[in-house]
Amino acid sequence: MSKISSNIKHLRLLRNWSQSQLAEALDIPRARIGAYEEQRCDPPIDTVIKISNLFHIAIDALVKCDLHKFDEIALMKIDENRILFPMMIDAKNQDQIEVVTVKASAGYLQGYADPEYFEKLNCMQLPFKLVGKHRAFPIQGDSMPPLQKGCFVIGKFVERLSPIENGSTYIVVSKEEGIVYKRIFKKGKEFELHSDNTFYAPYRIKQTDIIELWKFVCTINVFDTLDDEPNMGNMMRMLKEMKVNVDRLMKH
Repeated sequence: MSKISSNIKHLRLLRNWSQSQLAEALDIPRARIGAYEEQRCDPPIDTVIKISNLFHIAIDALVKCDLHKFDEIALMKIDENRILFPMMIDAKNQDQIEVVTVKASAGYLQGYADPEYFEKLNCMQLPFKLVGKHRAFPIQGDSMPPLQKGCFVIGKFVERLSPIENGSTYIVVSKEEGIVYKRIFKKGKEFELHSDNTFYAPYRIKQTDIIELWKFVCTINVFDTLDDEPNMGNMMRMLKEMKVNVDRLMKH
């Protein structure tokens, strides 16, 4: 638990709290906060849970992640379990877009609650302002023409599964299906996922099986047919030249 002491102090200072104020919020003596922050002792699991609930930070992130790299807003909530994961920001406190490559997507389900996984992702910024938290996912297969291998879909994180826009496209992350990009229709307590390629039959997924949902914002075409991984240098040069294929940009 080598990182938890500095994380406790960092979270306290983000709220401009004194040690006494944090101790009161956690219902523990003030001296314990000093002991935790000075690494004289580790907080017991019941206190770790209290800190997790108080700051809405997953225990994994609290224990394993260096939270100094993120501000409080950069830690987003996921589904009804209120699990949080870090979203990257740059030195100017601007949101970064993490790029989940084909290789990285293989470990996405195992890594989504692991802050260190996301720290290793490549990051980029688009040459226009986006509001909210975004992530880029690779297109695999031919189920959503005209998109094909070599394209990336950028999605905006959806904090709640309701309301969902019927007929709109989303990146859906679930335990059974992994990462898919589909057109969604709500059917009671389930979602029906449609491919734009009619060769593929629609199928249903329970709302409770969805781990993450990202609403389609735009696509980036990076055709590297000789490798499953994008050439990040080419991608960055393309963005700088403003050659971004924006199919739809959500403005708020």
